[in-house]
Amino acid sequence: MRRFLEVTGFLLSVFGVCGVVRELTDGWFPFMGVTRLLTERVWFPEGREVFANIVIAALGLVLMIVSERVEKSGGC
Repeated sequence: MRRFLEVTGFLLSVFGVCGVVRELTDGWFPFMGVTRLLTERVWFPEGREVFANIVIAALGLVLMIVSERVEKSGGC
């Protein structure tokens, strides 16, 4: 469980930062277009794509912090 949270948090952080860079450069930096699926295909973040990507990156950081507090799952 701990490793899953770490990997998921890291990926969300990377996707969020890449999304912010892509939005601030006006699409000039199309690397990691995964966040485009999250921000452009849904109706409610219209006009707030930068904020949505910041929230995605922050959620990734929170998951990485939480993963540190989860006990290592050993055997039984």
